[in-house]
Amino acid sequence: MDKKIILVGGGTASGKTYVIDQVIKLLGENNVTHFSIDDYYKDLSAMTLEERKKQNFDHPKAFDWKLMKEQLYALKRGETIKKPVYDYKEHNRSDKVEVVTPKDLIIVEGIMALVNKDVRELGDLKVFINASRERRLLRRMERDINERGRTYDSITEQYFKSVQPMYEEIIGPSQYYADLIINNDGYDNKSIEVLAAVLKDIRNNNIH
Repeated sequence: MDKKIILVGGGTASGKTYVIDQVIKLLGENNVTHFSIDDYYKDLSAMTLEERKKQNFDHPKAFDWKLMKEQLYALKRGETIKKPVYDYKEHNRSDKVEVVTPKDLIIVEGIMALVNKDVRELGDLKVFINASRERRLLRRMERDINERGRTYDSITEQYFKSVQPMYEEIIGPSQYYADLIINNDGYDNKSIEVLAAVLKDIRNNNIH
């Protein structure tokens, strides 16, 4: 039986990982495989670190779509894959791989999750996480300074040079392909419980 792929898109720091983590708590870790399509950024080892820092990582051309599609197909068929692992501090794919064994639900998140037509067609459910521009910027600053070793200046320069323009041009419009849109601006709502209920139905093959 094919595994179910759930695609979760949304702007940077819209809260995709937070929402998914809460959903997994409700569904149980044994039922869900979860990873980010950030791991499928292209290998830029031929570039220096300074050259890599100048790349536009918010454009579809930054991703290795061929490998991503091949591995998603394999996961959907129930096959184990060796997924690349991205190093945010080096702005490059690391030399490590992660062995991923698909569970009943495979949640794949990332800013470009709903952008590529071939990837969208693999999704059994397409979700978009929405948050205001201001909220996303504040969350990105906190995350990138604390977790990814970035500076305030580098974050703001990248955000206004490429992140926000690409959101308006490419990522934001991809929400029109979503089956479900969740607003995540920091206010309590029932959307996480609703998403968990929908995914439980999908897992039980009540929704096709």
